[in-house]
Amino acid sequence: MPILGYSAALEQFHPNELIRWCQEAEQAGFGGVMAADHFHPWIPQQGQSSLVWSWMGALGSSTKQLTFGPGVTCASYRYHPAIIAQGAATLAAMYPRRFWLGIGTGEALNEHVVGGEWPDAPVRLERMVESIEVIKQLFTGKKTRYAGKHIRMESARLYTRPEVPCPIFVAASGPKTAETAGRLCDGLITPAAPAEKLKTLIESFEKGAREAGKEPSTMPKLLQLHVSWADTYDEAAQQAMKEWPNGGIKAPKQDIRSPEDFAAFGQLVRPEDFKGRVFISTDLEEHRRHLQSFYDLGFDEVHVHNVGLNQTEFIRAYGEVVIPALHGKDAQA
Repeated sequence: MPILGYSAALEQFHPNELIRWCQEAEQAGFGGVMAADHFHPWIPQQGQSSLVWSWMGALGSSTKQLTFGPGVTCASYRYHPAIIAQGAATLAAMYPRRFWLGIGTGEALNEHVVGGEWPDAPVRLERMVESIEVIKQLFTGKKTRYAGKHIRMESARLYTRPEVPCPIFVAASGPKTAETAGRLCDGLITPAAPAEKLKTLIESFEKGAREAGKEPSTMPKLLQLHVSWADTYDEAAQQAMKEWPNGGIKAPKQDIRSPEDFAAFGQLVRPEDFKGRVFISTDLEEHRRHLQSFYDLGFDEVHVHNVGLNQTEFIRAYGEVVIPALHGKDAQA
């Protein structure tokens, strides 16, 4: 059976509530957690934004088998990659074979808080690559230093480390970043998108992996999916509008700097704008078919975020109806 994961929206819910829901999710058959790393919520009324690194330590001790990681951390602006390496190594040492590190190029909403320039996408990609190089060097346990175009690190060594370094997954929504993920790291993270786009991303990821001498079929591919599930379609649509209007914004989001600006964009969102961005349905069989389509494309894990407040009901319904009916790409339905 493929892994169905629970997306922990730390920008939307109190951290204690999310710990409880992750425990419920594990009991219901969810196999992993993808935790949002935010400094700000998307919109002010979401009202939360706890530190994911503190929270993941509590998650590991509060659950038994769930795999988990940040989806995703930007390791080159408000964090220095050496600090991310230390945090990741600590969690991997505490929870062997459960923790993975998700890395991305970042969004101004969270990264601008430390000041300085917010560069164009090519520079953000360069900074991400350098950050990954720093983290991988530190994961060796050797004393190391780094002097890149953007990132500097003086002599440093990690003393607390796991026996085996945690895998590094890279978030990508375009072919160039996906190819970089395959070449440099251990797996891919991407948001839900039309099938043709996802096929292109997977092909680019696999191309990068093969060029680096790796076998792509052994490298995990994770997808994050936003859904809105409720008793009626109107309720599901309205909770998307109220709780997650940022999900219907069609403009690029990486350069928007404040929750208030996201809220202003959100005023223009209409229910039809969620098509292809948030899956709105009351029918659990429709949810199952939608999820299955991503496994059939080749994804190993799909992490689902229900945008409504009805988290316990959602977890229970998925555990009873959806999870038992899912199967891997090569299995018989």
